[in-house]
Amino acid sequence: MVTDPGQLRLLALIERHGSLTAAARALQLTPAAVTQQVVKAERDWQVPLVVRGPRGATLTAAGALLASHGRTVEEASGKAEAELAALLGHLSLRLRIGTFQAAALHLLPPALTALRHRHPDADVSVVDVVSGRGVEEIGAGRLDMVIVASWGMPLAPPPHIRAHSLLLDPMVVVLPDDHPLATGQPADTELHLEQLRDESWVSILAGHAAREQFHDAAREAGFTPTVRFETESYDVAQALVGTGSAVALVSRLALTRAPGTTHRELAHPRPYRHLYAVTKTDASLTPLADMLIDLLRDVARDITATWEAPREKDNAHRTHGTEPAAESRHRSNGRNPNNPLRLRPEQ
Repeated sequence: MVTDPGQLRLLALIERHGSLTAAARALQLTPAAVTQQVVKAERDWQVPLVVRGPRGATLTAAGALLASHGRTVEEASGKAEAELAALLGHLSLRLRIGTFQAAALHLLPPALTALRHRHPDADVSVVDVVSGRGVEEIGAGRLDMVIVASWGMPLAPPPHIRAHSLLLDPMVVVLPDDHPLATGQPADTELHLEQLRDESWVSILAGHAAREQFHDAAREAGFTPTVRFETESYDVAQALVGTGSAVALVSRLALTRAPGTTHRELAHPRPYRHLYAVTKTDASLTPLADMLIDLLRDVARDITATWEAPREKDNAHRTHGTEPAAESRHRSNGRNPNNPLRLRPEQ
């Protein structure tokens, strides 16, 4: 026969409590249900196990033998419950995060600081993950949350993965600071992409979603861009723009204000990248994930408000007939003296 550990545990409880009623109470069962289990155990073991009397129940020699093993089962069950509770307690405070550079620099730190204040015992780790691998890392269980970007198209993960919208990150044009479109009009002037049809471009590497978005936007503007430089980094793209060799389309969050550069927003409809926090659909084992998502959204709202503030301030200056300070400095100082030597683009 196959030994039923539940029967062994039942006999140990009857021995400890001295009655079927008390054993039933410990198991959260009815006395009738316990009586049925005793009858089944005696049938399975083919020997009397319990002696019922007016003052309770005692075990036969066979029952006592099995009850000794039942105590071992009960101890193992209690240890398993305690270890599982400890594990779940640890998991509830653990949060393994993956993110890309711009989010790691600007979006994640304020949110993590707030999370630490609320849960100083949180076990948080962060690793670099490219957006294209984010859903895979969550699905494989290697990470609990990944911040990813999607260019133009909404993120559509499988049913067991959930994408939480965080931020719309608009693309802006990065120009050399002495470019005619930078010096000949106010800093808050929005550009149309077709105004840059004759420029040389720094672009993200071919095959990347950002590159596809750029070419789609250029095609809608009626031109095919002349790409002289390719890179996988917005930082490198901006450094190359600073040499005066090209212009670039860069996400607002990734702006570095590299020496020799300035930026202008694009007129609507402008391309953007959409930032998401990706988790498992069932994130019950990682409750800190939902809390961090709320904090990330707070940070995202603050970032968006910061982007809008300079435009509102410049509009207020013009309403009162004054010139924005940044524009006044640019006109008085002329070309940035720290602008690096210009490089001849590849032919």
